[in-house]
Amino acid sequence: MDKHKETAQLSQDFSERRKHLEMMDEQELYDYFWELAGKVVDPMLEAGKIYTTPSIERSVLLRMGFNSIEAGAIVDGVISQNLLGKGAGHVVWRLSQKLNMTVLETGEALARGDLWDEVPGLFEEVGV
Repeated sequence: MDKHKETAQLSQDFSERRKHLEMMDEQELYDYFWELAGKVVDPMLEAGKIYTTPSIERSVLLRMGFNSIEAGAIVDGVISQNLLGKGAGHVVWRLSQKLNMTVLETGEALARGDLWDEVPGLFEEVGV
């Protein structure tokens, strides 16, 4: 197919595919866009809730300000508590809230092996 025919075909395809949008006002188009964006993103968010790895969790902790040795120790502890699916950073944050400590203080203590006796029950209200 030559370039001119290909362009004409694409233009016709576009005209056909956009017919259901022609009668929408700006707000309806805006809402429809975000509805479609949600349909694209929702499966990715769901996968992120279900599938994680120690490497991903270490990466999260690094971005929270912990060094690699601390991050590794925290992730190992989270794994031993069978809470990897909750997220290592989430565990640190929840515990910091429970103990009224900063996130960094809490994580550093966990990395030293302290405070792990406080971790069980952090997620009971959400039905572990």
